[in-house]
Amino acid sequence: MSRLAEVVAAADPALEPYALSAPGPGRFEEVAGIRGFVLEAVYEGYLMHYREPRAFAGMDADMRLLAGDALYALGLARLAEAGDLEAVAILSDLISDSAHAQAEGRGADAEALWESSSDRLRLAQAAGGAR
Repeated sequence: MSRLAEVVAAADPALEPYALSAPGPGRFEEVAGIRGFVLEAVYEGYLMHYREPRAFAGMDADMRLLAGDALYALGLARLAEAGDLEAVAILSDLISDSAHAQAEGRGADAEALWESSSDRLRLAQAAGGAR
């Protein structure tokens, strides 16, 4: 099962009618442990807000915003439960900074933030052991 399929399975049951049956591989499959799951969940939330989601379809704009927020919360809650406060901080900054970049019409900068933040999470994980 792909990480993205794991995110779909863990998402709020209200999103089930919109879930794709086979969402395919995620963007951050190489990130081990809970951080990989969380990156996929939070990125899917970001896509719900600003682009086309990979694992859900058929929502109106309001539902997509709410679903995106739910996926942000799912990811951050998993990290908090695991006590991974470093990753919570990195992802919280990422969500805020990418929203700011999108609001200013700098979508390419937002994508660059995703790359640098996933690299930071991967490197910090390698240095401190997998979570």
